[in-house]
Amino acid sequence: MKNDLPEIAALEALLREQRQAYLRAPYPSWETRAAHLKALSAMLRDNRDALADAMNADFGNRAKEEILLAEFLVLKGEIDGALRHGKRWMKSERRSTNKWLLPARAKVIPQPLGVVGIIVPWNYPILLAGGPLVSALTAGNRAIIKMSELTPRTSALFEQLIAQTFSRDHVTVVNGDAALAAAFSAQPFDHLLFTGSTKVGHEVMRAAAEHLTPVTLELGGKSPAIVGPHARFDNAVDNLVAGKTLNAGQTCIAPDYVLVPRGKEQAFIERARARMTAMYPDFARNRDYTSIISERHFARLQRLVDEAQAAGAQLHPLADGGADAATRRFPLIAVTNAADETALMQEEIFGPLLPIVPYDTLDDAIAWINARPRPLALYLYDDDAATIRRVEQETISGGMAVNETLMHLACESLPFGGVGASGMGAYHGYEGFATFSKMKPVLTQARWNARGLISPPYGKRVNALLKLMLRF
Repeated sequence: MKNDLPEIAALEALLREQRQAYLRAPYPSWETRAAHLKALSAMLRDNRDALADAMNADFGNRAKEEILLAEFLVLKGEIDGALRHGKRWMKSERRSTNKWLLPARAKVIPQPLGVVGIIVPWNYPILLAGGPLVSALTAGNRAIIKMSELTPRTSALFEQLIAQTFSRDHVTVVNGDAALAAAFSAQPFDHLLFTGSTKVGHEVMRAAAEHLTPVTLELGGKSPAIVGPHARFDNAVDNLVAGKTLNAGQTCIAPDYVLVPRGKEQAFIERARARMTAMYPDFARNRDYTSIISERHFARLQRLVDEAQAAGAQLHPLADGGADAATRRFPLIAVTNAADETALMQEEIFGPLLPIVPYDTLDDAIAWINARPRPLALYLYDDDAATIRRVEQETISGGMAVNETLMHLACESLPFGGVGASGMGAYHGYEGFATFSKMKPVLTQARWNARGLISPPYGKRVNALLKLMLRF
């Protein structure tokens, strides 16, 4: 993409510089890759307080403990796992050959792709920049990272720290507005990973198509939770409240709505209110609860509430005190009888609103989920093995957790990614290594082989061999 804007011209020059550096050293050793991972780990460890302070300022309020738990601890697990297993992942893998190719040998070689582009959202800026970077570095790549303009302090500090840790032709952070983001997704990267909304994901994929750039899209959607007929009810409610209030619901895998056995709605609300009070006492002044990232996002949540209420929904605030535009503090609100056509029930909420949908049978709950776009996550609370097996097998989602919320993301050995409208591709652990590698197949034929027996001119010999080879 050609553009006269200085920052876009600089981006294009940076991509050329990294690609030239890749061509000079296309297959770094494990020792080199491990050193890069350790350098990233040390940078994060030494600057976590400064990064947490910057993030707190960007959000208006976000507790340091939440940042360390939800971002730095998860990212540390990613790095530790890569250091434990990366050397083994790099090794070529022997593959079998069919008998007609013998004595040939077959293998698959994991090869670095080159230069990876990573577009980072605002909600977990360090985790969602660092996680893909860990996979890219483990696979031996170079990377350019585009941070979000909605977290300017965090983005600027991360750019500075990356520049101090890595050479410019190895890992670089760029910052800018939506115009730079659009240009970024149109660059001829060897792979592009985008984390963000489904709407913007369409635009990123269209831009990447110009160069046939392969993409991993980590999107969102409406992730359902089912409180099953055999659930430990109080545990389910408590766990859902914890998952929904982390980062004030500004989480791509947050439960977006909850399916509850009909007649249990009020019990759910009462237990959720008690749990919310226990977690965030004196809500209006509580410093553990995260603010909404911007005035625009705060207004969007208020519009969702107002529209749903105007269409007949009932609101059930689960904390004392209402939403405060001055501090962008928005309490958790349960919503019942929300009309299906409202934006609340059609769009990803990305905030502390929790519609409650009653169901009569497990068949009804499964049908409700399957009638909608495939979600990024699905949560089931139930202890019955048959129920768990049915939901595992009869629904499709990017990931699933049983009797837990969000924590499948923290399991570094599990791939993380969406399906359908919630995204494509995956990273974390080995799957992240594979995503940012070309798994190149190689066939090596021996000097003495039977290839000549099936070469022209065709005749009785070849026909006899074909008759033998095509026998079923």
